[in-house]
Amino acid sequence: MTAAFEPCYEPCYEPWDDTRGAEIIAEHASQEGATLVILHALQEAFGYVPEAAIPMVAQALNLSRAEVHGVFTFYHDFRHKPAGRHVLKLCRAEACQAAGGDALAARAEAKLGVSLGNTTADDRVTLEPIYCLGLCATAPSAMLDGRLVGRLDEKRIDALVAEAQR
Repeated sequence: MTAAFEPCYEPCYEPWDDTRGAEIIAEHASQEGATLVILHALQEAFGYVPEAAIPMVAQALNLSRAEVHGVFTFYHDFRHKPAGRHVLKLCRAEACQAAGGDALAARAEAKLGVSLGNTTADDRVTLEPIYCLGLCATAPSAMLDGRLVGRLDEKRIDALVAEAQR
């Protein structure tokens, strides 16, 4: 008897596996800018970049662990653990902060019960900072699961948080 096919409507990630990680690293090791390319590929496959992958990338590219870790930590899009079912990114660039973004970020944090960079206890929502979505002239902005939302105010941030919690 075969199991019924269940479509995946959300990002579907593989569980971390050293062998699969090594395959991904080898597949991209000869590309220009391989460190970033590999980190993105690992996160695309597993939903995050496992700590165990850092020394593997370093060895494959003849870099120190510190160099790979430095790249990993410099870019805000890389995660140490899988994201929640929904990812709500709030713009933290200066223009959005000046237009009231700090208060809206605090409001989202309070409603979700987590601070920026964390995931709710039920793994439903990851709240992340992002630095400029290009909508600065319109007021604070955000992104929910890749969808841009501009002109944030209290009503719109409340609606985004509610949508993410579904």
